[in-house]
Formats: sequence, structure tokens, C-alpha cells
Amino acid sequence: MKATEKVPLGRTGLTVTRLGLGLAPIGGLFTAVGDEVARATVEAAWDLGLRYFDTAPLYGCGLSERRAGAVLAGRPRDEFTLSTKVGRLLVPDGRERQEFWAESTDLAPVFDFSAAGVRRCHAGSLERLGLDRIDIAHLHDPDDHLAEAMTGAYPALAELRAAGEIGAVSAGMNHAPGLVTLVREGDFDCVMLAGRYTLLDQSGLAELLPLCARRGVAVLAAGVYNSGLLADPRPGAHYDYAPADRTVLGRAAAIRAVCDRHGVPLRAAAIQFPLGHLAVASVVIGARDPGQIADNVAMFQWDVPGALWADLKAEGLLAEEVPTP
Repeated sequence: MKATEKVPLGRTGLTVTRLGLGLAPIGGLFTAVGDEVARATVEAAWDLGLRYFDTAPLYGCGLSERRAGAVLAGRPRDEFTLSTKVGRLLVPDGRERQEFWAESTDLAPVFDFSAAGVRRCHAGSLERLGLDRIDIAHLHDPDDHLAEAMTGAYPALAELRAAGEIGAVSAGMNHAPGLVTLVREGDFDCVMLAGRYTLLDQSGLAELLPLCARRGVAVLAAGVYNSGLLADPRPGAHYDYAPADRTVLGRAAAIRAVCDRHGVPLRAAAIQFPLGHLAVASVVIGARDPGQIADNVAMFQWDVPGALWADLKAEGLLAEEVPTP
């Protein structure tokens, strides 16, 4: 696979590269990154040919958007696709740091899926990014706010799309059933599914991916390493933001053993797996320094033989009906 291949994003007229850069880490996720390394990371992705970037106000409480914009505002605007998110407003806060974010901005996120909140969130993102438009706006984790998201946030995003201020309406969640509800009830262009279509968890295949394929809704697959376990399945590794239990750790180790027999890094199989489904347009993965970007691209373009996928199915590590690249 070629990481820099541009493909259509559903019916929108937008394109995304097959590999996209998730910008949560440069917001100082868990540990500080700093402006210089963050800038070098985005620049490295650009130099390697990646042209889809995903950020959010939540990431570093504004830091990710500011750091991404510091690089992307100087690049030809029509050459890249940018997504950010709505549903969390940033408000003044006196704490030195927020949960998960190691660098202080004196701001804190609050949920707001009202129409007015979406407009304020959108305007704030444009200001932090230093750009005149956002291509994709995701409803950000509306798990416990689905009704308000559909009555307040979604109509506001649809208006922004109709006015040409955004190119696509989307939603991003860590759970497939909520996205199924949204896709059934609204006119969504794409969705971002995090951690639910991976080598360890294919729950997105039950309803969401077939539904999106039927309706022409593009899927952006994120969280493909399940918080790191599929990058390095060792005791103490995290699975979906918590230490992996013995069962899931053993399953990851078994998948790695199959990869080892074929001379393929587990990371390569994990990062390529989602693109076996025709609804998936792009895999979005984070990086916190230029070295991680280079590794992501190398893993995405590693030659994974068909026999590896066949062996995973033969050993019961993938169901027979799961599509593979």
C-alpha cells in the first residue's frame, strides 16, 4: 500500500491520503512535546507526502490546533485536507493542566452540543489554526449526548456545509453503535471509528461498516493500535487506555507470533488491516515526533503477504468473514 495515495472521501469531493496524521500526541498527550518537536512532526508528515491531518480543540486544550496551524497555514490550502471536532468548548480554567494533557493552556473543555456551541467551537478552531476553512467537522464523542447532538449540533454543521464553510459533516466515536444511530438518522459524509475495527476488535463490522458502504459514507479508521497493545504486546501495555488484561494480551501475542513467522512487524499488519474493508478510506494514526511518523509510513507500506491473513484466520485469530487487504 502507498501511504500517500489520495482517494475520494465518500461523495464529498474531498480527498484524503490513505494514511492520515492524528494530532492528539502533539497536544502533549500524557507527556510534554513542546512547540519545536510538534512543528517538526507536522513538517515531517508533510515532507513524507501525507495530506490528511486530524485535530480537535480537546487535544492539549487548544495546543494541537495551534501547533498544527503554525505549519499548515503556510502550506498551499488546496493541497491538504484538515479535520477538527465540535462538541467541546474551551473555557478559561485556573488549573495548571488537564487530565491526559501535560502542557498547560489555562483552558478546559466542556461538552456543548448546542447549535450555538458548535458555531463558537468552529470559530475558535479557525482562530487557533489560523486558517479560513476546515474541511471535515466531526461531532466529538457524542456518546452520552446523542439526542442533543442530532437536534443542535448536527443541524448547525449541516448549515455550515450548505454555506460552504465546511466540506463534510462527520462524527467520531470509540463505539460503533452510536455511529450507527447517527448515520441512520442524519446525512453524514463520513465517520471516524476509533479502536473498533482493528486486529483485536472488529465490532465495527457487525453493522456500521456495511451500513456506511451501502450509503456511501466514508470511514476513517483510528486507534488501530488499540492504545499501543498492537504496537508492542508486552505485560503492562495499554489496551483502550487501560492496562491490558491477560486474555487480550495473549491474543495480541498470538497475532504477533503469526506476523513473526512471515517476517512482518505486528505494527505493519495492524496499520494496514482496516483497509481490507471497502468502506474505509483512510487510516489515521498519531505521532509525537518525526521518527514515529517515518515508522508509521514504513509500516503502512510494508509488504504483507496474503498468507499472513490466511494464517490468522486458520488459527482463529480472525473470523473467516473478515475482509483483509
